[in-house]
Amino acid sequence: MEKIEHIGIAVKNLNESNMLFAKLFGTPHYKMEEVSSEGVRTSFFKSGPNKIELLEATNPDSPIAKFLERKGEGIHHIAFAVKDIVSEIARLKEEGFKVLNETPKKGADNKLVAFLHPKGTNGVLVELCQDASSNAAL
Repeated sequence: MEKIEHIGIAVKNLNESNMLFAKLFGTPHYKMEEVSSEGVRTSFFKSGPNKIELLEATNPDSPIAKFLERKGEGIHHIAFAVKDIVSEIARLKEEGFKVLNETPKKGADNKLVAFLHPKGTNGVLVELCQDASSNAAL
C-alpha cells in the first residue's frame, strides 16, 4: 500500500454536507459523481494533499443506506492507494484477510476498488484503490 488515498464519510444529505465541509475546509468540493452500481452519490474535497469523500445513499438498499441506518453519519472507510490491485488482493487473501469483492470493480474518481471486511481489520472498512487508467489495471 502506497498511501492513504482518501477517507470516506457517510452522510444523510450530500448538499447540506457539501456546505458544511466547504465551510470547514474553506473551499468548495472539486468533484461530484454518482456510482449507480453502488447506489451512492459522492463528493470530493481536498485538504492539503488529503482527500475526503462524502457518500450519500441513492437507494434504501445500498451499502451506505444500511451503514447510516446502523451507525449514523460518520467515517465509513479508509482507502489506500495501491499500484496493482489484483496482486494486492491476492497478497491480503494469503495473509488471511477476507476480501469482500475479489474482482476489483469500478468506483468513484476513476478508480478500481476492492474492500476488506471490517471484522478482520479491527472494525475498519478498508478500501483498496488503483487508478483505472493504470497499465497494471485488470
